[in-house]
Amino acid sequence: MTLYKKKVQKIIPLISLLLFLTACSTTEHTKIEEKDVAVEWANMTLFITRYTPSNSPTFASRAFGYAGLTMYESIVPGYPEYTSMNGQLKEFEALPTIDPTKEYNWVLSLNAGQSEILKNIYVQTSDENIQKIDSLEQLIFDQFQDGLDKETVLRSVAFGKSVANTIFDWSKTDGGHRGYLSNFDKTIVHPVRPGSWKPPLFAQSFSHHPLHPHWGENRTFATTNELLQDPQPIPYDTTPGSPYYKQFEDVYLKDLQLTQNEKEVAIWWGDDPDVSFTPPGHSYYFATLALAGHDSNLIKSAQVYAQLGMAVSDAFINCWKWKYQFFTERPNTFIPQYIDEEWESFWPDPPFPSFPSGHAIQAAAAATVLEDNFGKKFTFTDKAHEGRKRDELKETDFVNRSFDTFWEAAQETADSRFYGGIHTQLDNEVGLEKGVEIAKNIAGLEWKKTNEK
Repeated sequence: MTLYKKKVQKIIPLISLLLFLTACSTTEHTKIEEKDVAVEWANMTLFITRYTPSNSPTFASRAFGYAGLTMYESIVPGYPEYTSMNGQLKEFEALPTIDPTKEYNWVLSLNAGQSEILKNIYVQTSDENIQKIDSLEQLIFDQFQDGLDKETVLRSVAFGKSVANTIFDWSKTDGGHRGYLSNFDKTIVHPVRPGSWKPPLFAQSFSHHPLHPHWGENRTFATTNELLQDPQPIPYDTTPGSPYYKQFEDVYLKDLQLTQNEKEVAIWWGDDPDVSFTPPGHSYYFATLALAGHDSNLIKSAQVYAQLGMAVSDAFINCWKWKYQFFTERPNTFIPQYIDEEWESFWPDPPFPSFPSGHAIQAAAAATVLEDNFGKKFTFTDKAHEGRKRDELKETDFVNRSFDTFWEAAQETADSRFYGGIHTQLDNEVGLEKGVEIAKNIAGLEWKKTNEK
């Protein structure tokens, strides 16, 4: 469907790689540390996202939200200092409860819950992928049930699956259930006004209909994220030197002097859903990088994935609400008409309106969550596309990115869309600002009991 069909290297640790390549019997002696179980399931979620057809950044962001929340809720009763989201999220209540007089194994609960929610959310994935999910579940089950009595094992697994099924039932009412069945609404009537978005000839999708025009109507995780103040685009004005004209002129001038590093930035953050785990998947992957550099226990890991997943999901809902509220054009329509008729952007346009930037808003939401959990100073290297073949059309390699803060990565994510010629600086600035606001609303939920904060 897209213009770019290059392979991307899977980002998975050794144990998951063995699961994908061999039968469980050959990996039975490979041990997983308890604290790493959450990471193994996060990597499986990224794998399924990458290798499930008809995916989109919007639908994927929703999947990460529910996967992260399920991870957290499947084990939170075992950690008295932490608080369930039950009753804190919109219409989210009546979660299963535990018997406090009985023993549970929380690894087995998390394990069962992740398997169940993934197979429910990604019901359209292949039978081969379902087998991979089952294989990981079985591998972890075999290791962590050892030495436990049968009743504890059954009780723990049942609780995890019950939590996952309750959350999945709740997910069906959010407006995005099985959203991949209606990626493009052919009945939508495009606004026709000066400065409105038009399907470009040079684009990531051959569809002349915009992606998920109703996604902004979906229910957010945090009620406060339904009440955000609307940002405002620059008023339409084609007069040279006007603020509206100048924002596109800046895109045009940058394209004329792109450095090799800026080209590398532009293609690195593309995260086309046909060849990657999508932009929100890139952020979910960052949580794994952060946890790998931090001595976290199981509940802390689950909390990070839950917060990040819900933040990027709410970010996409709000972003899409504003995209279709304002329905603004991209540089590829303004610049050829008013500045240079032969101009084409370095990166192809995605199939939806411009304002604000989806890359920027979700990257800022993710960075804010990660800073809140790990501090502002955190050095890491992003290897999401390591080993990917050179983009010969653009004469540019995929080069690993290194950062000293999470915000540096968020800023570069936003900048990549400006370098690619598909977003103005205002699109990015507003996206970054609103992403922070959305993430703070997620972090502001009661994750720990007051006397534990």
